[in-house]
Amino acid sequence: MEKRDFDKGAESYDLKPGRVKLAQDVVKAIIKEVKLTRDMDVLDFGCGTGLVTLQLQPFVRTITGVDSSHGMLDVLKAKIEEQKLTNVKTEFIDMEKGHVLKGSFHLIISSMTLHHVQDLGYLLRQFYNRLLSGGLLCIADLDSDGSEFHSDKTGVVHAGFERSDLHRLFNRCGFHDVRDVTAARVVKDLSDGRAREFTVFLMTGRK
Repeated sequence: MEKRDFDKGAESYDLKPGRVKLAQDVVKAIIKEVKLTRDMDVLDFGCGTGLVTLQLQPFVRTITGVDSSHGMLDVLKAKIEEQKLTNVKTEFIDMEKGHVLKGSFHLIISSMTLHHVQDLGYLLRQFYNRLLSGGLLCIADLDSDGSEFHSDKTGVVHAGFERSDLHRLFNRCGFHDVRDVTAARVVKDLSDGRAREFTVFLMTGRK
């Protein structure tokens, strides 16, 4: 499958109000579901321009934004410098090129990234290995959408997820106390003129 070039449009990525609102809703859900503390080290996988990363930054000790797009990370780096943040760093990782996650974390989050990942089991096991004992994984992504959410389907591997399927995958990869809530609702105008509501879940699991 053709890989989406996230470097293109990175500079204008934050200009879509719906995208910013979705990140805000995901952060609200994370704050509600997870007890964030100032001694937590956090990994944001597929951080993009840091729409989620920077909203969580005030509540934790450190947060590392990981992405496979240099363009997205450049935008995030500029925000970090502009805001003079000392507890946020970025890291380029492209798993399709054999890169692996490094470090140890109390919390790993990933928002709207999983539907671009082919081998979900491999990724979840990497998350599990990087979490400290008792650490939490938080995944925000689309409920099954019938392939209607993305007008440009380049790089989209999964048409959303059945929560029960992802729940079982969490369990198979070692996570327990797996829960899910609806984090956001997004209304989009489709190419055939219909307006449809899509839901985004937040699923959490503990190591």
